[in-house]
Amino acid sequence: MNPSTLNSKEFEQHFCGTLSDYVTAIAWLPQNTILVAASAAGEVTLWENDELTTLQTGNDASVDCVAFSHDGQFLAVGGQDGRVKIWQNRELIATLENAPAWIDKLAWNPISNQLAFSLGRYVQVWDADTREIIVTLNFESSSPLGIDWRRDGQYLAICGHQGVKVWNCQDWNEKPHILNIPSVSIATGWSADGKYLASGNMDRTITVVETQLLTSSDDPQPWVMRGFPGKIRQLTWSDIINQNGSPLLACSSVDGIVVWEKSPDESVGWEATVLTNHVDVINAIAFAPNSFLLASAGTDGWICLWKQAKQVAQILTGASEGFSCLAWHPQGKLLAAGSKDGELLIWSKATRGHNN
Repeated sequence: MNPSTLNSKEFEQHFCGTLSDYVTAIAWLPQNTILVAASAAGEVTLWENDELTTLQTGNDASVDCVAFSHDGQFLAVGGQDGRVKIWQNRELIATLENAPAWIDKLAWNPISNQLAFSLGRYVQVWDADTREIIVTLNFESSSPLGIDWRRDGQYLAICGHQGVKVWNCQDWNEKPHILNIPSVSIATGWSADGKYLASGNMDRTITVVETQLLTSSDDPQPWVMRGFPGKIRQLTWSDIINQNGSPLLACSSVDGIVVWEKSPDESVGWEATVLTNHVDVINAIAFAPNSFLLASAGTDGWICLWKQAKQVAQILTGASEGFSCLAWHPQGKLLAAGSKDGELLIWSKATRGHNN
């Protein structure tokens, strides 16, 4: 299905601007309509009131990760030069020097101003209030490939070679809980209710474990989903639950998406719905807030909007060389995406459109 065959116009293009290189990462300020975008040239740019403002000019060292703190007070970026930079109200307040390490993963605690970031085979946690590193966590088996805090801030999950390690943030000295995977875990994520932890793996599997089992047993028995065409590149949870009382889990592999829904029959486990429309690799997927509307961005230059995470309702275009990333505004009325050629596009929900 291509854009010309669809009549739905639930989202309309609102803005189009350009960075000088591949857009590597974007993130919305939680409390406002401000977007940060970073590029492979090292730029950090803010979008506000339909204008782009440069926070950091390019230095030919890629910026690979950006994130606002939960209260919007701090902005953190990390990248190829090994620096983690933190701004407060657009003023640079801290630069953590870690060269020659490449900082490609970082994430703020959802309830406090603690920032976790990758550093070689370690993850460090920096406190913005004290401006000190409070702990260094040894992942040991590889570089961390994914970092995710549980929404209540109580647990920090880090994934990589041989699985996922989960630290109790109330006692960093406690040994981490381990979700063993006989492969490499590329992506990990908690469900919004904190009940489940998922891992997308190099061996073409998805692993899901109940948090209660993970944190109470040395050998949790996870669900394992198989049959994907390639490694699991991304995963995302809906932040609302379905009629069976569970969230939806979407994952992408090559040019396909599988949406998993937990069956009320415990013997069945999780049931799959396969979504196919992209004709090239999918680089990003995300559920709209408080919705089952799923967006997927691909190298084919399409963003597909999947109604109820089942069928394509609209296809957004505008990336000459394909899309690299996407992010929903926390209120779900704006969708932003970056491209491989430096385009930054924002769509707004049409006043006559219908979500979900």
